[in-house]
Amino acid sequence: MHPRTVWQALPSPRYPLSSWPWRSAGYLISGALAGAVVLVVTATGAAVGGVLSVVLIGLPLLALLALTGIPVAALERRRLGLMGPAPAPDPHRRPAEPGLRSWAACRFRERATWWELGYALLFAVVLWPVDALAVAVCTAAPLAMLATPVLMEVYGDGTEFRVVKLWTVTTRPEAFATAAGGLVLLLGCYALGALAGARAELTRLLLTPGPAGPDERVMELSRSRVRLVDAFEAERRRIERDLHDGAQQRIVALTMMLGLARLDAPPGPLADQLTRAHEEAGRALAELRELIHGIHPQVLADYGLQAAVADAAERSVIPVALDVELPGRLPEAVEAAAYFVACEALANVARHSGASRAGISGGHRDGRLFLEVHDDGRGGASTSSGGSGLTGLADRVSVLDGRLALSSPAGGPTRLRVEIPCEWTDRSA
Repeated sequence: MHPRTVWQALPSPRYPLSSWPWRSAGYLISGALAGAVVLVVTATGAAVGGVLSVVLIGLPLLALLALTGIPVAALERRRLGLMGPAPAPDPHRRPAEPGLRSWAACRFRERATWWELGYALLFAVVLWPVDALAVAVCTAAPLAMLATPVLMEVYGDGTEFRVVKLWTVTTRPEAFATAAGGLVLLLGCYALGALAGARAELTRLLLTPGPAGPDERVMELSRSRVRLVDAFEAERRRIERDLHDGAQQRIVALTMMLGLARLDAPPGPLADQLTRAHEEAGRALAELRELIHGIHPQVLADYGLQAAVADAAERSVIPVALDVELPGRLPEAVEAAAYFVACEALANVARHSGASRAGISGGHRDGRLFLEVHDDGRGGASTSSGGSGLTGLADRVSVLDGRLALSSPAGGPTRLRVEIPCEWTDRSA
């Protein structure tokens, strides 16, 4: 089996002839060069930012310097591909919104950013000199020993030569013995692979994200739940658009054709069948329009929650008193959730309560939307009763960090209240 890491390759007798010694040398040499650059950039930026921060000019530069670890860590994770099957994964989250400000805010809140800054400082001060020393000891010294006979003739006049500034060779047999020792060290190169492997493991340990903590998992679950709701709303809009622009137009065309054929047909059985077909097409068109309206009414998209709730109250089969005052448009997800709560509540009132009248009140106060639906029916409603749809509404509201409360004692009255935290924006302008 082909080794996937240097640790798997080291025990093999074919290790000196494989690519792993060269990959190890490349990893350490590139680390030494990159570390020297990081040291110069970091020291320069810290010095300039420290001087300028006296007059508050350098604070943005110091903030930028705090993000230095991100490109350094990205480079280090890429370099880990030399010592393993693939680069290390990126632990950073995708910002919730596009733009530099959102990206910077997301990065400053992440723990991984500060881990990477600490690694960059460690890399600039400690790790790259270790990489350079390992390359010098495991590669440069054996090469210098291997070249001793030649260097002795060129620079030592064939009499003596000081090998790597450590010891003096005075005879040719000593020179060739030194070269043989350098060849053995160079061909072995096991120490180079071990050092490079240990260095890569340290980098992977410091830069690879570990298992997420409970708070991070809860946060990610909340984000994924919001993304699912957004995707669900987008799919609802797509279905509505396809039904409106596709199926509805075809049924309208069919109704017109049946109407014209009905007018042209002579009295008799054929005319009667065309009349029934025309009436069925009209009923199908009415049901389709009601279905499209239930998916996402156009009045909600165009005029907002207040107008959509008023429209739902007008279409209710029982009288509904309306008292909803909103300062402007709300986020689309909040408007959709509140609207469907109101529609489902009115449908339950009409089907199950036996009420003679109902009411809807609502508004926006203290950063929260509140909406209440009440009736004078028999009561006894419950979020756990099958078929009420209230459980699904409670789940939908909870996605937006809202809450749904139901009060429905036996004999009535029934009150359904929903509160959703949100800020309003005037999107009507």
